Amino acid sequence: MGVRVLICPDKFAGTLSAPEVASAVASGWQGSAELIERPLSDGGPGFVEVLAGALSGTLLPVETVDPLGRPARGSVLLAGHTAYIESAQACGLHLLTAEERNPNTTTSYGLGMLMMAAVEAGAAELVIGLGGSAVNDGGAGMLAALGAAPVDVAGYALPYGGAALSSAVALGGAPRLRQVRLVAATDVDNPLTGLHGASKVYGPQKGATEEDIFRLDAALEQFAGVLERAFGVTDLEVAPGGGAAGGIGAALIALGGRVTSGIGLVGTLIGLERELDAADLVITGEGSFDHQSLRGKVVAGIAGGARDRGLPCIVVCGRNETGYREAAAAGVTETLSLTDHFGSEKTALAEPARGLRELAERLARQWGR
Repeated sequence: MGVRVLICPDKFAGTLSAPEVASAVASGWQGSAELIERPLSDGGPGFVEVLAGALSGTLLPVETVDPLGRPARGSVLLAGHTAYIESAQACGLHLLTAEERNPNTTTSYGLGMLMMAAVEAGAAELVIGLGGSAVNDGGAGMLAALGAAPVDVAGYALPYGGAALSSAVALGGAPRLRQVRLVAATDVDNPLTGLHGASKVYGPQKGATEEDIFRLDAALEQFAGVLERAFGVTDLEVAPGGGAAGGIGAALIALGGRVTSGIGLVGTLIGLERELDAADLVITGEGSFDHQSLRGKVVAGIAGGARDRGLPCIVVCGRNETGYREAAAAGVTETLSLTDHFGSEKTALAEPARGLRELAERLARQWGR
C-alpha cells in the first residue's frame, strides 16, 4: 500500500458539494494509495449533507421557505436526541439571484420552520449550522416562526427583513421551543454590530449599499436591546459569533444557546483528529481560497492540524487569492487552483470535477511515492 491520503475539502460554492469535491479528487488519483474521503463543513451550506454521510441518523424532509418567503425544501438530520439543522437551506445566499439580494427585506423565517419541525420530531437539542446566509435580520424572522415576532410600539408585527427592526420595541410572544438546548455551529466570530459586525462585514455580499449598511447596523443595535430585555441577557452586541448569519447567532445566544466551532464540531463527529494522525498527506480546499479562508474556516482548521503533525497539506480551489507566505504560515504546503489549471475562470466554473480529477493526477505523480 502506498501513501495514506486524507481528502477533506469544503464545498466549492455554486458548483460542487463537499462530498462531490472529495469524490472528484479521489477518482483522479492514479497509483497505489489509501484514499480516505472525509468531506467537511464549517456550518454553512452542506452542513447537513456532510453529517448525514458520517452519522447513523435519519433525514426528516421539511417544507420551509427561502429568504424571500417562497416555498423551499429542507431537511433536518435526527441522530439520537439531537437534530442537526442547516440555516442555509432556508436563508442561503445561493437561493437568490444576484438581483434578488436585499438584506433590508430578506428573512430568516424559514430557519424557524426547520427548528419547529425538529422540536415537533422530539429533539432535545438543536445544533444549527450558520453560514452563507442572505439575511441581516438578527434572527427576527426565525423568532417570528417560533411564535415570538418582533412588534412595534403599537403592538403590530413588523415586516420581514433587517431594515424594519429599527421600529422594534418588544417581542409579541414567547418562542415555542419546549426547553430544547440550542447550539450555534459557526466559525464566524464577528459581533452583531459595529465595524466588525454583521452589517459592515457581510452586508455588501448580500446586496447592501453603504447607506444600507448604516441603516441595518442601527436596526440591529435597536433589536439587540429588544432581545436583551426579552430574555434577560446583556452585552449581546459584542458577543463573539453574534454576527454569524446576519445576526442569527445573536438571537440564538439570547435564547440561551452556546456558540461552538462549526469545523470543530464536524471534525469531532467524523473522527477527523484520528484520521489526521494516520495520514501521510492531506488534501483540502474550497471554491475561493482567500484571506477569509485562513480565519477559522475549513481550510484553516485542516492546514493547522496538518502543520501541527508535520504533514504536507495541499489546497485545491476554484481560484486562489492568497499569498504564498500567508498560506505557508497557516500550514499550507501548496495551492492548486482550477482557474490557473484551465487558464480560464469560465471553464473552471463549468467543469470543476474534471479539473479536480486532473489536479489529483498531478498530485499523485508528485506525492504518490
